[in-house]
Formats: sequence, structure tokens, C-alpha cells
Amino acid sequence: MFLIAGLLSCEKEPQTSYQKLEGIAFGTTFNIAFEALDSQVTEKDIDSLIYVMNKSLSTYIPTSDISKINKGDASVVVDALFQEVFDKSAKIYRETDGAFDPTIGTLVNAWGFGPGASLTQMSQSKVDSLLVFVGFDQVILKDGKLIKNHPETYLDFNANAKGFAVDVMGRFLESKEITNYLVEIGGEIRARGVNSKNQPWRIAIEKPNFDGSRSFQTIIALENESIATSGNYRKFKIDSLSGEKYAHTIDTKTGYPSKSNLLSASVIADLDCADVDAYATAFMAMGLDKTKDFLNRRNEIKAFLIYNDGEEGLKTFATANLFLEN
Repeated sequence: MFLIAGLLSCEKEPQTSYQKLEGIAFGTTFNIAFEALDSQVTEKDIDSLIYVMNKSLSTYIPTSDISKINKGDASVVVDALFQEVFDKSAKIYRETDGAFDPTIGTLVNAWGFGPGASLTQMSQSKVDSLLVFVGFDQVILKDGKLIKNHPETYLDFNANAKGFAVDVMGRFLESKEITNYLVEIGGEIRARGVNSKNQPWRIAIEKPNFDGSRSFQTIIALENESIATSGNYRKFKIDSLSGEKYAHTIDTKTGYPSKSNLLSASVIADLDCADVDAYATAFMAMGLDKTKDFLNRRNEIKAFLIYNDGEEGLKTFATANLFLEN
């Protein structure tokens, strides 16, 4: 009896190691790094999470809940994922005075940046007619069903659903008692604990290069934080008639693509990635000055902004609570 107990006490504890998973999701790539036991998290687990997210929130899948709602199906009872994204969106819609607004989807499609059909030769009258359907205060969730003031209102959570997917994956890892991890989907990131070198996860912020090349502006260390970046220098369209370049961020007040000297907004905070994702989108619509005013009132949010200062070229702004490595 004592011999058996002694032998058992000498058995080694299972060893964890840093592992990686990567693939395609939500029209972009994902990368996950985490410390865990072998086979504690599998590709099948991640694929299941992606499936559930798409089924609820993807505007690119005709049979998803949000697509059915956008087509006028009032019988859809949304799931907990939809409910949480809706609630988060409502909060940030109020905080940013409507600069973040998921009902802007009608105009996102019209300008050719969404899954729906774009309109040709956009005019002020066309924009005004579509703005009637914009306003997150015109939709409510009651008993799990979405009620719209206007049937034509089109919901599009793509501005924070990717960040929310990062959170869903991160929470899944935490449910497995994994405390050291980084989840990245299309540049939106949630990090917890430390990396394989027992140091905070280090993230590079991209420099806004208009020629398609890639280089980095600065490095940020994440300590149990999330980061999301929104920019208008890579995703744009050019009017075939006028040759004018249109950024993909739509101004919720005017209905037109946002015209601002703000080129990139990175938001860092001890919040869900869905939250910082939404703030980054809102800041691009708000522009540099309004964003600075907002940040002055919100010390819990860190931000790194890149903007064009006319003749002086690219300039940057970092909140006082943000430490930059270089």
C-alpha cells in the first residue's frame, strides 16, 4: 500500500507547451497561440465556434439569423451571441453620439463596401433617402426578436463582429483554464497572460502605406488587453466617372464616405475586443479632433492615431497612458 502511494507520488505532472492554430475565418485569417496540454484545444473546436458565429451574425451567409432579419423575417429569435453584440453596439452607439452605428449597413452596401448590391452614381437625393433607415435607436430587441421602425433598415455588425469572434475564442480558451494566449482575427487581438518567453505579448502597429507595401509604425505590449485597428488607407473604391477615392468608413451623419485626415486608429484597453473594435471604427468616422476630445474623457482607453498633417505629412498621436516600445 505504501509502495503504491510512493510510486504514484513520483509520477510527473502533465506538461503544457505553447501551440498554434491558424486558418481562414470571416473572410480573413486567424492565428491563435496558447499554452496548453496537447489536444486540449483542436481545430475542430475552433471550426465549431466559427460556424456558430457565422450562423448568427454573418451578413455574407444568406441563411444566417442576421441575413434573415435583414430580409424582413420578423420571426427569428436571436441567440445569446447576437444579443451580446446588439447590447454592446447600443452602448457604444450612445457613447459616440451615433458615430458607431450598425444600421449604416444600407449605405455601406450602396457605396459598394458590403455584401449587398451597390448603387451607381450616388447622389445627394439617394443618400438622403437611405439615411431615413439609419439609426440604431430605431431598432430594439424584444423577447429575442428584432423590431424595426423601418423594414428597410439593414443591420451590419461587421465593424465589431470580428472583434467579438476574437472574444468568443478567447473565452473558450479560458473555459479550458488556459491563461496564457493570444487570439488574432484579421488584425483584431485579445491577449491574456504571457508569451512563450514569459513576456507580455508584443504587437506591431502597421504604418499606413498607400502603395500596398507593409511596414510597422511602432510596437505595443499587451498586458491582459485587447487591441483593434481601423484604417481607411487600404480599403477604398475609386469612382469610375469622377476618379474620386472613397474610404470604406461611412459618416453616419452625412451618409457619405468619411473625409478625414485620420488614417488609422488603434484602440487598446482592458475590455473585450468587440468593444475596442467598435471604438476604432467610431474614431475613424469621428475624425482626429473629436476622437481626441473623446479620449480626454475616457482614461481607461488607450489609443494610437496616425494622421496626415498636410504639408508635414504623417504624424502620430498617442494617449498619455500608452507606452510605446519604439
